[in-house]
Amino acid sequence: MQVPGCFQGESSGSVIFAANFNTMLQVAYIRQHPDLVKKRLAVKQFKDLSVVDEVIRLDEERKRLQLEFDTTQSKVNTASREIGLLMGKGQQEEAATRKLEVAALKTSLQPISEQLNIVGQQLQGELVKLPNLPAQDVPAGKLPSDNITVREGGAKPVLPQGAVPHWDLINQFGIVDFETGARITGSGFPLYKGKGAKLQRSLIQYFLDYNTAAGYTEYLPPLMVNEASAYGTGQLPDKEGQMYFMPADNFYLIPTAEVPVTNIYRDEIVKEEELPIKMTAYTPCFRREAGSFGKDVRGLNRVHQFDKVEIVQIVHPDKSYAVLEEMVNHVESLLQSLELPYRILKLCGGDMSFASALTFDFEVYSAAQERWLEVSSVSNFESFQTNRMKIRFKDANGKMQLAHSLNGSSLALPRIVACLLENNQAGDHIDLPAVLHPYFGAGSLTL
Repeated sequence: MQVPGCFQGESSGSVIFAANFNTMLQVAYIRQHPDLVKKRLAVKQFKDLSVVDEVIRLDEERKRLQLEFDTTQSKVNTASREIGLLMGKGQQEEAATRKLEVAALKTSLQPISEQLNIVGQQLQGELVKLPNLPAQDVPAGKLPSDNITVREGGAKPVLPQGAVPHWDLINQFGIVDFETGARITGSGFPLYKGKGAKLQRSLIQYFLDYNTAAGYTEYLPPLMVNEASAYGTGQLPDKEGQMYFMPADNFYLIPTAEVPVTNIYRDEIVKEEELPIKMTAYTPCFRREAGSFGKDVRGLNRVHQFDKVEIVQIVHPDKSYAVLEEMVNHVESLLQSLELPYRILKLCGGDMSFASALTFDFEVYSAAQERWLEVSSVSNFESFQTNRMKIRFKDANGKMQLAHSLNGSSLALPRIVACLLENNQAGDHIDLPAVLHPYFGAGSLTL
């Protein structure tokens, strides 16, 4: 049984994960462990724990109806065979009587079948309300302030006198035009131009090259997904209001490449020897971010359209927490190559996503704003997504199992750009890290 884990050895060195319990949100597991399920859901600040009781009640009703249907159908099958025997013996009257009985039994099957369908839909409706269970050691906090700092890396820069935040640097260097973007579309849709557009392209190419060098296969997926795809990764019904929706086609603009990329293997049985499946993709991302306002959304801090490079893995359930460690280390080394000060946080239950079992956030330090900005989340979803998408494999014994899925930002660009600009400003130029020189050009971003 695959189990969640915890971050240990947090000051430095490797990430060690300790054993825990299975969090597959299937009806059988809920029935067997209702109190444990409620306890873990409470850690995630899920309020309506009565949903667990309703799931069990509806499943009992479903099982009762299924038994009634199967029993009646068995009687129909038995009676039908008897009719054939009676007809063969010339017992026409007895056969006619049995035919009437079969007709009555078949008539009684219809309302049972209809009720079974209704209860099944009701059960599914309750199940989709339940988030993934958090790992047992996830902190039971409610707010970002309750997250646990795992470790920090890199040195915070000492800025020159007169240093300014990135939104002033953007205007000074003329690399992003928010006003024209707002006129073209609306607030939160920046227009990158000149060296700003080149810097975006350089970062995207560097991130993709970094990921493919680590064994990830690059994809360029659709930017719109159907309802089944959004449901599969847990965006629906949880984040319906945060996605841009096109009702004429029933499509959603993607909030992250995780959605289309993970769905590449929806409804597939993969070969065990193909695991792990490592994928990376660059896409624009679209998020409504309803209700966002104030200093936290100035400049590139929070926008409705942004570029991001994602990494996704489909893995054997016995290996998913070792893979999570690998992915955390991968993102950490990428930030180190950019020479940015960063910290890694283990998220508390109240700050985790709907689908995640365990999440580590990466934040970089914005020296001019004197605050930490999130640039990546690396999560293990265990079988929560693969159960929805039916991504399975046959093990060595021929038994069908659900794979596990993980994903991480590697990386989201807006706040990376903000911190690169702010932390490397030097009067009339900005010194970009050496790893970007092959992509952007050696030297500095100058006026």
